[in-house]
Amino acid sequence: MSNPTRTQQRLRITFAKGDEAKYISHLDTMRAWERALRRAGLPIAYSKGYTPHPKITFGAALPVGFTSRCEILDVILNEPTSTEIIAQSLRRALPRGLSLVSVETVDLRLPALQSQMRMAEYHVVIAVQETAEELQKRLGSLLAAPRLLRQRRRKGAVREYDLRPLINDLWIESMEGEECTLGMRLVTNNKATGRPDEVLDALGLTESVRSIHRTRLIWED
Repeated sequence: MSNPTRTQQRLRITFAKGDEAKYISHLDTMRAWERALRRAGLPIAYSKGYTPHPKITFGAALPVGFTSRCEILDVILNEPTSTEIIAQSLRRALPRGLSLVSVETVDLRLPALQSQMRMAEYHVVIAVQETAEELQKRLGSLLAAPRLLRQRRRKGAVREYDLRPLINDLWIESMEGEECTLGMRLVTNNKATGRPDEVLDALGLTESVRSIHRTRLIWED
């Protein structure tokens, strides 16, 4: 008996989520991509069983209110198709606020996306009246803290956790007048996720935030 996976193709799609889509939930973003993939006429593979689902998996969920230029999804196709043709079709099918960055073919045998995630980097624009030296001291104090106990509400329950192990690095990316861009590299995997808004709260900068933009997803080597 022939193996149907021999003719299948696994695509890795990188896309941007702009200002027009930043308040769309992760679930609605997934639905928008399913519709766009169907409108593009791609031969999407489906799971077996009573309720077949398209074989589409996403990387780390982007919180509502954030923008990004590095979001990732994988989709399995039943027939190999030119990535150039796929890209052209998807650019016509995507709604406003979602834009295609790249499409590539990857090995079908690779692990699931979420299991490969390790960290994410962000650019956070804030309004400040501090000098760069004062702001750097604030970042240094946070990085020097042995623990940063926080509370997070999930599924109606409040639990305590330590934010500090989820912060890999913090830095000043640029500073112009009273506007500063902070860089953050935070742990993002299938066990724990560091959130930029919670780091900002720990820094005492929540009220100063102007925008949060994810710039890079870091994968397992």
